[in-house]
Amino acid sequence: MLKILFVASEAHPLVKTGGLGDVAGILPAALQSLHADVRLLLPAYRDTLAAAGKLKNVAQIFLPTLAQGVRLLEGKLPGTRVKTWLVDFPPAFDRPGNPYLNAHGQPWHDNASRYALFARVATQIALNQSGLKWQPDLVHCHDWQTGLVPALLDIEEKRPATVFTIHNLAYQGLFPHETFTALELSSSLWSPEALEFHGSLSFIKGGLVFADRLTTVSPTYAREIQTPEFGGGLDGLLRFRAGSLTGILNGIDEKTWNPADDTHIAKRYSAHRLTGKQANKLALQKELGLPAAPQIPLIGIVGRLVQQKGIDLVLDAMPALMDRAIQVVVLGTGDVDYENSLRTQAVRYPAQLAVRIGYDEAAAHRIEAGADMFLMPSRFEPCGLNQLYSLRYGTLPIVRRIGGLADTVVDATSENLSAGTATGIVFGQANMDELILAVERALTLYKNRPLWRKTMLTGMRQDFGWHHSATEYLQLYEQTLLTRKV
Repeated sequence: MLKILFVASEAHPLVKTGGLGDVAGILPAALQSLHADVRLLLPAYRDTLAAAGKLKNVAQIFLPTLAQGVRLLEGKLPGTRVKTWLVDFPPAFDRPGNPYLNAHGQPWHDNASRYALFARVATQIALNQSGLKWQPDLVHCHDWQTGLVPALLDIEEKRPATVFTIHNLAYQGLFPHETFTALELSSSLWSPEALEFHGSLSFIKGGLVFADRLTTVSPTYAREIQTPEFGGGLDGLLRFRAGSLTGILNGIDEKTWNPADDTHIAKRYSAHRLTGKQANKLALQKELGLPAAPQIPLIGIVGRLVQQKGIDLVLDAMPALMDRAIQVVVLGTGDVDYENSLRTQAVRYPAQLAVRIGYDEAAAHRIEAGADMFLMPSRFEPCGLNQLYSLRYGTLPIVRRIGGLADTVVDATSENLSAGTATGIVFGQANMDELILAVERALTLYKNRPLWRKTMLTGMRQDFGWHHSATEYLQLYEQTLLTRKV
């Protein structure tokens, strides 16, 4: 049985800020269902401890850089049988709210030392030096917060294999040179071939340089990050390691996101019983104070209100969109200027635009179920999950041809419509005109009810469950063990 240490800074439902939390919350269980021995390692944030349920102290780990020991608490990831270890060191992790940001939305001043501590604990566990009498065959690390783990393990002779997954290359864990010195890292790691990045310490380079294999969350994103446009200054390194880089598409939690069993929505439905879709639309219009108009196309937007997600394009296009006979609902939080602009537009178009600032998981389900279309005009999108939820809920996605969106949505061209493979609307450039044209294409298709229904059903029959992704990861793990660096 393959033994895997899964190291991440967040995992749903214990802690989540984005897609990483979704992946770390379900991939370990999917791997376990394929008979892997998976242990999940997380920091013991305050809210994580509160949500974790019954825990027991299984180890006391002493690090040379700390005057006191670190407790390792053991429990189960809620809703699964995955053994979960929490790194309990209150000075680093006993803080409320977002794990990475303070109450003012700024990174915690000591993030480098917090995640260096986390990496050192992971390294001790990986080397079977923590008293657990368990050593993994492979350590799977995720994003910059765990980037030091492959670097620290690289110098060890009897180490496990390492895999590092890039969920979003825009976040690299960059800190000044003084931080490198303060962390007491080996001087051999300070070079452009190691952790140094234009005079700064780069946590993510620890994973990119030293891991045996690299993955990211969609095949297209794996290609994109090897270009200057999306590589964040690391495209040269990623091209150098292209032979070790694989794109594996994220899956979705098919139990949580299933309109046939969804307890959050007004009426359950499926590809075999579509009548409930209309009932959800009317319920959503009522909930949001929009006119109950079943014939009017309703477009949903759920996500972070930031430039990456293209919300500025939506705002630029809003006057033109509001000239059409449509309704739009927006749910999300992000940049204050975008939030305020959306509020202003909602006041201007009260019969067509409803805006909810904040995030509400149940409301997100109701929007997926009640909307006819779902708009994702992202500037970059490593994988994306909402377009997958939309397909499953019969809500046609309107997306840019980028990252995971390009890998999961089949454009409704005349050829694809004739072949019965179309699942949504895909457009190219990140500008207002192309976004408007894409919406126009969707509205035209909406008027052709038989073709619209056919496209809906094609999308609903797609299979983006985690079992596919987990199988690919297991195959990659096995290849890594055979071809790892020695």
